[in-house]
Amino acid sequence: MNPTLELLRSRRSVAPPLLTGPGPGPDELDTILRIASRVPDHGKLVPWRFIVIGAEAGARLGAAIAQAYAADHPEADAARLDIERRRLVQAPLVVAVVSRAGPHVKIPEWEQVLSAGAAAMSLVLAANASGFSTAWLTEWFAYDRRILDALGLDPREKLAGFIHIGRAAEAPSERPRPDLAEIVTRL
Repeated sequence: MNPTLELLRSRRSVAPPLLTGPGPGPDELDTILRIASRVPDHGKLVPWRFIVIGAEAGARLGAAIAQAYAADHPEADAARLDIERRRLVQAPLVVAVVSRAGPHVKIPEWEQVLSAGAAAMSLVLAANASGFSTAWLTEWFAYDRRILDALGLDPREKLAGFIHIGRAAEAPSERPRPDLAEIVTRL
């Protein structure tokens, strides 16, 4: 089988706690991000951007995540707050994909949102093709204005997801996939 098709056929997410280092170096990351930016983009609007979150920034953002969680859940114990604090430091590297979709005279906002999703998936595939494992997650804090502000998102921007990148500590198990007969309509 063609190596590209084999990668697409076998790609599997790896949970962030199972991602170890090292993560991509600066040159590897630049290559991954360049590839991720080569997606359909009607009107050449670039309706997405990337935020690279290293360990220090992940710890700082984790403190904000834990603080927001504690404010909303005063019953949360120290163990739960530690889970929230570690959300963005489990993998060696995290890249936030931000959707900058908005009104445009010719390009529907929906197409811009899809372009941001394509950028996120291309980032995942480029990292996988480079020998890394990934997980594309959002979680509750991807929709929390306090955390979006801490990330520096404009009020019109939305988070398409956090791409956690590292090396799999163990091979991920396969999960059931949809039966084509249930999801394909042939006309």
